[in-house]
Amino acid sequence: MTSHVYPMHTHEAWTLLIVDDGMIRYDLHHHEHGALHQAVTLLPPRVPHNGRAATSSGFHKRVVYLDLSYLPADLIGRAVDRPVLFDPLMRQRINQLHLALEAPGGELEAESRLAFVAERLQMHLGADTVPAAGPARSDVAHQLRELIDAGFRDKVTLSQASAAIHAHPAHLVRMFSREFGISPHQYLTGRRVDLARRLLLDGVPPSAAAATVGFFDQSHLNRSFKRLLGTSPGRYAGGARQSG
Repeated sequence: MTSHVYPMHTHEAWTLLIVDDGMIRYDLHHHEHGALHQAVTLLPPRVPHNGRAATSSGFHKRVVYLDLSYLPADLIGRAVDRPVLFDPLMRQRINQLHLALEAPGGELEAESRLAFVAERLQMHLGADTVPAAGPARSDVAHQLRELIDAGFRDKVTLSQASAAIHAHPAHLVRMFSREFGISPHQYLTGRRVDLARRLLLDGVPPSAAAATVGFFDQSHLNRSFKRLLGTSPGRYAGGARQSG
């Protein structure tokens, strides 16, 4: 919790804020507003604002900064008029985005969740031109799967896939999940875990296996391996040696 008082200032990026505890009062364009636990606050770039705790208990907030590629500058005026958004689904998605950002190696998941958040923000602001989704066909899902299959040992980004397939990121994730019953980042993790499992059976140490298949580090492998297979890489390899 903090009781810090923020003086009037501006950002060059959009400020997407959720409050976990307490409440924040702030002035934006000569009007006072409140950032509440159940709401999402979107502060536009280049517009002065301040911030302070609404009570003596202070507040705890989480913030994501979005550049103008996610929300164009022509939406700034609408955000000034409506900085507080009551949308439980979007707040949940923002929370999931923060969790993905906090996990090393969770870039593809974070990109996927951010794509849905940005799409919903544009809908709230009544954007005149929401980015085109792309072809509503299952082949975009298969194209994305082919890209993941070809490059899962390296860093796979949704932005690169979107450019290669010529489809909006949120549309790509939506179509992939609909076609295969699994999200792109879950599929990516499964491919990496499956290859790591085979490497462990061949006697490759977990740390080397993690690096080979594209995990951020051995801890990232350990978490993903145990979540999918119910055991650690070390125990899995040890059990295989005993049974052999």
